[in-house]
Amino acid sequence: MNKKLYLSTTDRKIYGVCGGIGEFLNVDSTVIRLAWVLFSIFTAVFGGVLAYIIACIIIPERPK
Repeated sequence: MNKKLYLSTTDRKIYGVCGGIGEFLNVDSTVIRLAWVLFSIFTAVFGGVLAYIIACIIIPERPK
């Protein structure tokens, strides 16, 4: 079984990055979102926002 990371099409708040990571890791996406917010706070917001933008560009959408 080959598991791949995709943007979520069903569990998205902004772009589906956290939902996609949650689906990939079999973890509730709320936990991923909270971790991302904490990461953003500890990196003075810039690091978290930059990482999210990069993830939006790099992670592909699920093929139809």
